[in-house]
Amino acid sequence: MRILVIGAGPGGYETALAAVKNGFEVTLAEAGQVGGTCLNAGCIPTKAYCRSAEIMEEIHHADMFGVHVREPFLDFKEVKSRKDAIVSSLRTNVENMLSAAGVELVRGRARFLDSRTVMAGEREYRSDYTVIATGSVPFIPQIPGIDLDGVLDSAGMLRLDIVPGRLCIIGGGVIGLEFASVFSTFGARVTVVESCREVLPRYDSDIAKRLRQNLARSGIGFSLQSQVSSISRVHDPETWDDCLEVSWIRKGSGESCLADKVLVAVGRRPELRGLDVGAAGISTDHGVICVDDRMRTSVPHIFAIGDVNGRQLLAHAAVFQGRIALDTIMSEISGRPSVPLPDLSVMPSAVFTRPEAAGVGLTEDDCRNKHLEYKVFKSFFRANGKAVCLGEQDGLCKILAAPDGRILGCHVIGTHASDLVQEVSALMSAGCTTRDLRNAVHIHPTLGEVLLSAIG
Repeated sequence: MRILVIGAGPGGYETALAAVKNGFEVTLAEAGQVGGTCLNAGCIPTKAYCRSAEIMEEIHHADMFGVHVREPFLDFKEVKSRKDAIVSSLRTNVENMLSAAGVELVRGRARFLDSRTVMAGEREYRSDYTVIATGSVPFIPQIPGIDLDGVLDSAGMLRLDIVPGRLCIIGGGVIGLEFASVFSTFGARVTVVESCREVLPRYDSDIAKRLRQNLARSGIGFSLQSQVSSISRVHDPETWDDCLEVSWIRKGSGESCLADKVLVAVGRRPELRGLDVGAAGISTDHGVICVDDRMRTSVPHIFAIGDVNGRQLLAHAAVFQGRIALDTIMSEISGRPSVPLPDLSVMPSAVFTRPEAAGVGLTEDDCRNKHLEYKVFKSFFRANGKAVCLGEQDGLCKILAAPDGRILGCHVIGTHASDLVQEVSALMSAGCTTRDLRNAVHIHPTLGEVLLSAIG
């Protein structure tokens, strides 16, 4: 049996490797770099920048620990070189894993000729099953001036060789806030323009508001409920140098700011360019491939995982969706029942700003909108010994639970928020309750005790 996987991002290459282990012949087609957006222009390179920014912040505040150092100097070329080296090393590791496993890696953009045949590179490939994992690309809104030089998407930001003096970010989601946090620490004067009432509109509103307030105290400017109307090239009235002016409407009034670079981070859309899914008979809805809960498309032997199906635009979601698709294929071939698979409604996510924010499950707004009965449990980092010793006492943990103790969600802002939420995510996946959490002994002193403090 042959499986063709289209797209070598985390979902694609993990599915390809798992398929080989289960006895399939696997062809993996990739138009760009192995590793996809996450490895090459997303999760990994931005985290490399986050680490450099974190070290700068720690040095700035070293005096509070009795350590006196000179003011740090940022060599952005070295920061960028380190980022590029990390990406290159990890990409090579993935390529080596694929080669060692016997995956046939085809370099070239794939295009369906029919439901069983795909053209990739200069060859045609036929398969018994196909898994589409082509990911997503930045969504670029139709704003006058959006195509001006100096207006960048996230990949363009990662190619910059210098830190811009002034950076305007259109969009206050995860991507926008991570770049805002990093480049503000690197020395840029950052303004974030967001159309919604609050940043991180899909996060718990308490956490989102608290994060924005933290970032604002660090010097980042915010304009909420603001619709960008244009971007234009102007002369700076003080220096007469060329720069960009971003204009927006907020509560009926016009506002603007000057910037040396503009980052457009208003979301992403599925990457279907050139794939010609219509030739295979695959149904789409507003540019998203339609799938069922087993990741099967309208064509029974073709599956779609990750960003391209629009369900959960997260690298780890793509990996687990790939597991579901592969198990479905194996069950169909063998005639055996499907094995228990992960509950994708329990999907943790994080924004690696400083401080971090993370969440899993329902937010308080979700509970209200669903008319659910729930309890809210909160604790603060300032009462946690480890957080105080780290000098990271500004944080909040919020756990939502049903009256019977079932954990509905957990939302955290503070150092290592992602690690704390991951613990609760594991408990939720196992169907645990607040009592189970309360009965789990935690090492003292650790940040994990924040969770215990919340539920009392």
